[in-house]
Amino acid sequence: MKFSIIAMCCTMLLSFTSITVVLSGVARSPSPPDMMGEPGTDDSQVIAMQNLQRSIDLIDVTIEHYFDPETFEMRRFYNPFTNVKSDERASVWMYTAGIEAVNAVLLALKHAQHVEGSTLYNDHYDRYVILLDNLYTNADYYLGTFELVSYTQTKEWSVYAVDRVNQKGQANVSGILNVYDDQMWLIRELLDSYKLTGKNEYLKKAEYLTAYVLDGWDVTRDSNGKENGGIPWGPGYTTKHACSNGPLISPLVWLHEIYKDKSDKVAHRYIDTDGKTRRSEQLEKRQYYLDYARSIYEWQKRNLLNADGVYTDMMGGCVPNCDIRYEEVDGIRYRANTPLTQAVGKAYTYNSGTMLSGAVDLYRVTGDEEYATDGRELAKNSFQQFASLGKDVPQYYSFETNGFNNWFNGILMRSYEEASRLDTQIGSYLKAFQRNLDYGFERFHQDGFLPTNLLKGWGKEKEKQGVEGMFMFTFAAQYAILGKHQLEDGL
Repeated sequence: MKFSIIAMCCTMLLSFTSITVVLSGVARSPSPPDMMGEPGTDDSQVIAMQNLQRSIDLIDVTIEHYFDPETFEMRRFYNPFTNVKSDERASVWMYTAGIEAVNAVLLALKHAQHVEGSTLYNDHYDRYVILLDNLYTNADYYLGTFELVSYTQTKEWSVYAVDRVNQKGQANVSGILNVYDDQMWLIRELLDSYKLTGKNEYLKKAEYLTAYVLDGWDVTRDSNGKENGGIPWGPGYTTKHACSNGPLISPLVWLHEIYKDKSDKVAHRYIDTDGKTRRSEQLEKRQYYLDYARSIYEWQKRNLLNADGVYTDMMGGCVPNCDIRYEEVDGIRYRANTPLTQAVGKAYTYNSGTMLSGAVDLYRVTGDEEYATDGRELAKNSFQQFASLGKDVPQYYSFETNGFNNWFNGILMRSYEEASRLDTQIGSYLKAFQRNLDYGFERFHQDGFLPTNLLKGWGKEKEKQGVEGMFMFTFAAQYAILGKHQLEDGL
């Protein structure tokens, strides 16, 4: 059953508008896919507004076909050829991709607010703020409470499970049923939402979840008295992943910026140099958050940067095994370190993307040239590593799209947009994503949906489950980011 977004939360009607013309399921763009427009020109604004409109259309059709209008339960797949929605519920990570896309559109709409002749801001901004609230409210179906024994304390936490349940706040979040990176993606979006709307509840939730994931930082000490560092994938794991460290760096920098002119304090829990005694001290948030951003960045760079200049998946090689270990100090039980000996796994685009974003943010607030140098090198190395010219279509760059790589690639694209402040050459990498989106939209657009592989078109998903909902949100976020960038700097 079709429904409008606003009908879910108010009596307003959803208006689907477009500056593209759609004929027989194929949208025609006003210019060739490689024509970007020069900054400050009419062409630049036209393409930017087209990007933003396409982003809005992708979000609207995804909300309509993947979500329940009352509970906002999101299904993982939808097939636009058979009009069948999968039975499988989306995980909290997939659901958060929707929040990411809405945030990206809201930011782009703010930049488009004063574009002459455009009504996009007036038509969509307020309803997308309502949609954002609705997404956060119904994320509580993933929320649950459990008690965790960490490196410095035993505490009850209310966090987000991987899987959704039928009653808000009742999800099972024990052991491996919640992971730290899911909380980090939400922290990132909550802080973006706070910056966009000024709503304190978003900041409060982001800081609570930040406290939770920093409680997972390994404060145990090695034989030289240095912190082992690193955050495992989740409280039920011992391996320390790029995806459970890198995504937190930028949000920590943003929190530092929020509190840089304030004297608010937070408890810093750590282990003394004797390697046993747990201590706590009050630190100013502005320094606490920045110190952790630096520490996490340094840990990941030291342990996971590989010979190709991009980031490996995780630290593994557990000794003697990957079991969680505990120790008792003065009759109190704490988590202990599980030694990890080697970086293992594949290099994924998003792991380099979060580190690139982190380098950009750390450079902005510290002025430390090392971060700028790291960022420029990582941008260059990652594009060389992950973009393949002519693999699928001559003169187009291909990125892997198997598994969840589409979303991973979106994180990398976002980091290129942010890193364009370091070097305009990095901004030129965005053209590959723009051209791929337009290629897929012009040739394979099906009733508002795009295929998993934008260059090769509809494959097995046409006969089977259809397209991942989070990929629709990924394409929407990319279009919005490109539109915002075009309005600011051009491509």
